[in-house]
Amino acid sequence: MESQRGDGGPVDLDDTSLEELAPEPLLTRDYETRPALVYERLRQQHGPVAPVDLLGVPAWLVLGYRESLQVLQDDDGWPKGLENWRARSEGRVPSDWPLGPSLEVNHILIQGGAGYRPLRTAWDVALKPFQDPRHPQAKRLKAAVTAYADELITLVGQGGKTGVADLSAQFSRPLPLMVASHLLGFPGSQGDDALMDMWRVLDAGPDAESALERLLATLAELAALKLEKPGDDFPSYLLAAHPDLSLDHLARELFMLLGMTSDHVGILISNTVVEVISGEAGVRASLSAGMVRETMNRVVMRKPPLVNFVPRFAARDTPLGNYTIRAGDPVWVSPGAAHADPLFADHVASGTTISTRAHLSWGAGPRQCPARELASAVAAAGVGRLFERFDYLDLALPADQLPWRSSPFMRGLRSLPVHYELASAPPPRPWAEEPAAGVAEEVLPDPSARQRSSLWRYLTGLIRGGR
Repeated sequence: MESQRGDGGPVDLDDTSLEELAPEPLLTRDYETRPALVYERLRQQHGPVAPVDLLGVPAWLVLGYRESLQVLQDDDGWPKGLENWRARSEGRVPSDWPLGPSLEVNHILIQGGAGYRPLRTAWDVALKPFQDPRHPQAKRLKAAVTAYADELITLVGQGGKTGVADLSAQFSRPLPLMVASHLLGFPGSQGDDALMDMWRVLDAGPDAESALERLLATLAELAALKLEKPGDDFPSYLLAAHPDLSLDHLARELFMLLGMTSDHVGILISNTVVEVISGEAGVRASLSAGMVRETMNRVVMRKPPLVNFVPRFAARDTPLGNYTIRAGDPVWVSPGAAHADPLFADHVASGTTISTRAHLSWGAGPRQCPARELASAVAAAGVGRLFERFDYLDLALPADQLPWRSSPFMRGLRSLPVHYELASAPPPRPWAEEPAAGVAEEVLPDPSARQRSSLWRYLTGLIRGGR
């Protein structure tokens, strides 16, 4: 059987089954520290699609940009939904597989089948008020992002007008979680404990399982509250657009928004800050010219926060790369590898002011991330406010010595130590076209409640511990 190489020439397809290929482990120490080298080695050995072992479970990893688009744009040929996974149906996926819990929480990113389309339509409707810049909710969200950013930066300043801070722990990670709490409509600061549990789940530590249970219970309580008393928030809008959602299902959707948006946006903020600080003068100039989005485009081309998407499955035996993918085989598209595919990367202009938007950071095709505009807007507003509030920022470590954390899905900085100097006086907040009256009081919780929250105690402890 033949297929086509990237240069148009024929290639003989390998019909060996995934299990018979004895795939090598992907999540190794090399992957943790130098994933690009791992992707390149797999590409040299197997071509644009490679068999890998994911913590004891075999899967196909898509490394090629063209092949990634082929999978992402064909939802019928490569559907989502764990019910399509042949090995799982046959009982060959261990019950204690470490990646199982994150994939079993069935929500919009995981779900397949007939239920997906009405759910996606409801998501699009519920997110539109926050993603349409003409809508009052989008304006209030932008005001909230700026207010939360100011709150975090002011807390950093309690350590001194100049000093050293970890912008990952003290800004990039908490900011999108606080914004997500605003989107979910948590009363007062009640969402802060949930935010801390979300951190524990994302970090996959020893208390992750208990944190997930508490978090889902908290989100179920929030869902019940919104059902009884709807508000101007995402859960209420989603319920209005999809009244048949059970409270358990709504809690899973809120979990997805909280986890995915927060971690993805937090990593994007940190990576963009590093790009601006360590980049050439042109990068800083483009930022000051208001081109934060273009800077982020360059960042996600080289360092996408989401390095591997959740699995899809071959609907039938299908040629892909140099192999035949059997029906029911799991296929993981890797934006991190696809962006480095020489057939794609060699055509991307480097060092230009305007970057390509052909990146796969938000996916492609009919299942492209529904919150991509929201997440981009939050990250851009956060980065912009950070550089408005600091007169000076510089890395406290060489860029190539910054510590990274990798997971099967995400890759981001473990910490972002910087030397800083705060501006003498905070610049005015950009409230877009909406007057500032009452905005700060509306989007920020009562200060005394904030100080009692677990999140704020943690962030305050970072200031005290750094002295």
